Amino acid sequence: MKLNERSLAFYATCDSPADNAGFLYKRGERHTAYHRRWFVLKGNMLFYFEERESREPVGVIVLEGCTVELCDSAEEFAFAIRFSGTKSRTYVLAAESQAAMESWVKSLSRASFDYMRLVVRELEKQLEEMRWGLTGGCGGCQESPGSWKTKPSGPQRSPEQLLALPAVLPKENGCAVWNNVPGEDRPPNTSGCGRYDGEGNPRPPPLPPRRRASSSEAGSAAGAAAESLSTFCQLHERYGREVARLRQDWLERRRGPRP
Repeated sequence: MKLNERSLAFYATCDSPADNAGFLYKRGERHTAYHRRWFVLKGNMLFYFEERESREPVGVIVLEGCTVELCDSAEEFAFAIRFSGTKSRTYVLAAESQAAMESWVKSLSRASFDYMRLVVRELEKQLEEMRWGLTGGCGGCQESPGSWKTKPSGPQRSPEQLLALPAVLPKENGCAVWNNVPGEDRPPNTSGCGRYDGEGNPRPPPLPPRRRASSSEAGSAAGAAAESLSTFCQLHERYGREVARLRQDWLERRRGPRP
């Protein structure tokens, strides 16, 4: 696995919160002497520095595929980080107190992604059991915990129907016909262009395309407009006289019979 040194140095010294930090004694790989180093745990990476104020880490331990366990050593409160494999290195560390050792062992044991994956699975299992307990208390639910998955809305199609769908949708009047699955309850699309939306509601018919009128058509349209205007004036005058006559009769009846 390739690791970028600059990225690791920035991640080790940035302001992101650390899962654990403190001084530990680290035993050398070739020499068995212990050296006091400042350790910082972030995620599944354990960085160690020469001093607490150091700007760059001396090294990093990726905590994947390893186990953390107590070990016998000349130093008190010692524990080891062991990796699987014959040629893998074992890191031996020692804390300054019993409480610090227990804290580090617990933090390092929970740092790997494998541990987080197990925690997530356990939480999902507990959540399903809680949901199943709630449904069992209502008395009318007979579903198993595995049936709490999201169910798709709308009619379900069999694999045969899904395979029967054409790769290229047929067209009517230049528009694709989407309601071509046998067994659908929607009315057939006879005009094309999708008369029904995804929820089965009817759509308004499409507007016809606009075209420009020629000079002869424009002249005939102007004549028709003038003729319609004169017809409207005649109708207005006719019904106006009728309304005036009815109003006069109503006023006379309101005044009462003349003496």
